[in-house]
Amino acid sequence: MTGRTILLAAGGTGGHLFPAEALAHELIARGWSVHLATDGRAERYAGSFPASHVHPIASSTIGSRNPLALARAFWTIWRGVRQASEVIRKIQPAVVVGFGGYPTLPPLYAATRRGVPTLIHEQNAVMGRANKALAGRVDAIAGGFLSENAGAGAKVVITGNPVRPAVIEAAKTPYAPSGPFEPFRLLVFGGSQGAKFFSEAMPPAIAALPASQRSRLKVTQQARAEDIEPVRNAYRDFGVEAEVSPFFTDMAARIAAAHLVISRSGASTVSEIAVIGRPALLVPYPHALDHDQAANAAALAAAGGAQVHPQSTLSTKALMSLIGGLMENPGKLASMATAAKLAGRPDAARLLADLTEAIASGKAVAELKKGARP
Repeated sequence: MTGRTILLAAGGTGGHLFPAEALAHELIARGWSVHLATDGRAERYAGSFPASHVHPIASSTIGSRNPLALARAFWTIWRGVRQASEVIRKIQPAVVVGFGGYPTLPPLYAATRRGVPTLIHEQNAVMGRANKALAGRVDAIAGGFLSENAGAGAKVVITGNPVRPAVIEAAKTPYAPSGPFEPFRLLVFGGSQGAKFFSEAMPPAIAALPASQRSRLKVTQQARAEDIEPVRNAYRDFGVEAEVSPFFTDMAARIAAAHLVISRSGASTVSEIAVIGRPALLVPYPHALDHDQAANAAALAAAGGAQVHPQSTLSTKALMSLIGGLMENPGKLASMATAAKLAGRPDAARLLADLTEAIASGKAVAELKKGARP
């Protein structure tokens, strides 16, 4: 018989793990024991994830058309399904919740084969490949930026994207515009794949600013390990105070401290910026599958909380003009911050936990949609 245990499955990147972590905190507060199935990439986040146990599960992407590579990928996934099935047999979860990324495929597939209730959460405005593959098998689909008119819309319940407790805490800090001659804190980050462009584009754009603006800047920038020293040296050469690192464990607090955020537009990033309420220049990652980042960014821009600029349009001059112009317009930045906060969904973790418990109890999505919330 199933007990008070829930198994979460997520890919090993922050974009997948952060909303899973937020849900875990909410479920634990309700008396559930939470387990996590993921891959080795999650090690850097392991210290903050509140799981009773983390289960490494074998999985693989299916990107190659080479027959041998395909055979290896399917064999790895099948091995992961067997591992996940054994985990499910042992811990007897009431429900299995997936958050996207290829490591979710084996646990969710194994759960559906064993008749365990299942739910996937899609953070983006466009459904990812792993979730697409699972959409037809699961009992419900929770949407962050996803529309109920998307594929499998009958299963979609809009919850928003859960944000971590650190983000909720950071949201308590009101936005305070930077006045003339006051320090201006600029936060720049791009995720594991998207940071290289910022490492190349930001230093020359900052260097092109008038000296009066450069002297106000305090830059915090995420960069790939191999780009750290060149970026640091560039800022040092033209006298700008900068903290550059491949990873910040306190990103929520840094967003709250920023007068302006320049970033990619993954779903978790956009959701956290909105909940905290900070003005942003969003640069969608141009190589994102299905252009999901562009769709995420458009949602916040439509609310007035961000500006969206395709990477191809951001020459040194264009980037310098955007930053310099906003530095001189604190009223505009304050208006964007207010609009961003109004678009945020700080209650998303609660709504997703409600849905999770409803699916665990055997309720159907059609029944849940009759009410205002699960």
